[in-house]
Amino acid sequence: MTAQPYHHGKLREALLERAMETIEEVGVDGLSLRQLARDVNVSHGAPAKHFRDKQALIDALALAGFESMNGLIRAASASDGDLRDRFVSVGKAYVDFAVAHPALLTVMYSTKHHPDSSTELRSTGEQGILVAQAMIIEAQEAGIIAAGDPQTLAMVCFVSLHGAALLAAGKHLDGATVEDVVIATTDTLWAGMTAGVPAAQAS
Repeated sequence: MTAQPYHHGKLREALLERAMETIEEVGVDGLSLRQLARDVNVSHGAPAKHFRDKQALIDALALAGFESMNGLIRAASASDGDLRDRFVSVGKAYVDFAVAHPALLTVMYSTKHHPDSSTELRSTGEQGILVAQAMIIEAQEAGIIAAGDPQTLAMVCFVSLHGAALLAAGKHLDGATVEDVVIATTDTLWAGMTAGVPAAQAS
């Protein structure tokens, strides 16, 4: 923890960092601007220079969480290996983030889907799925996976990996390792996209 961060012009970053630690330790209900001020050794009114209230802090936490997660996903999508290897890397990056920051992940999505969420937060919250969509388009153009609506396929991938992430974060994998679940999930998704989705039967 940085001592006297306000005097070094980094109070906002220090508050967000400590807030992330706090919600993982005691949950969002235990988050307090006054306590954060004590934790980073500034006056109790100093946080108000950056966050007007607790909700503003939570909004900033959600945005910072998505930015951090998106960075990991983008790095994974650009990693070495073929498209399938990169797809697995993206899935692992997402699930690993969820396991490391389960409370933050909940805050990210609950805040993003709140009726009063900002355009910036909603846009930032969609960037991860757009990375997956771009990879699917790349794989389709290379003839590696079958044709299909990239937006729908990316959504299915997200739903599957998000479910795996929540189970992993909650330690509900019934003895399976996180890596095993990620591999099984991404293998199944890739196989499905390679085979293609059968045309819907006429009603």
